[in-house]
Amino acid sequence: MPIQQIHHVAYRCKDAKETVDWYVKHLDMKFVLAIAENEVPSTKAPDPYMHVFLDAGNGNVLAFFELPTQPPMDRDRNTPAWVQHLAMKVDSMETLLATKERLQAAGIDVIGPTDHTIFKSIYFFDPNGHRLELAVDCGTPEMHQKRDAVKWDMLEEWSKTKQAPKHAAWMHDGSMAK
Repeated sequence: MPIQQIHHVAYRCKDAKETVDWYVKHLDMKFVLAIAENEVPSTKAPDPYMHVFLDAGNGNVLAFFELPTQPPMDRDRNTPAWVQHLAMKVDSMETLLATKERLQAAGIDVIGPTDHTIFKSIYFFDPNGHRLELAVDCGTPEMHQKRDAVKWDMLEEWSKTKQAPKHAAWMHDGSMAK
């Protein structure tokens, strides 16, 4: 059973309207759907919510739940803030840099561009505290082949040692050495 694509990814938000307005304004997403219920359809629990959906391009949908009767939202304090994030692809370095400028002009702190060798990216937070990444691919076919050739060996070594394998050190040191 191959998965066709991700139908939607859902996160919690503090305020549905503020969240939709932010994504429309800063990331040019279209607001495509709102669902509101007083009862959770899957569990039948009484729990009013607003569920909003945004078009993230190419059939990808980003959704949020506002849950006014639940305790205030928080993040997983045992996971560093840089780990949990949503990365979205943009079409060019020009788009990446222009978006960075637009975000900064709106008072949003942006890290990057960060050079990951096969892609470059910027990082920032939405008004709910979710970390976002915009990335532009810049890897060559040779780079992708080299990365692909070592993925299983890297995973196996990590599984045994919990230390970063050196199979793809070229991605971080820029050497592209064989």
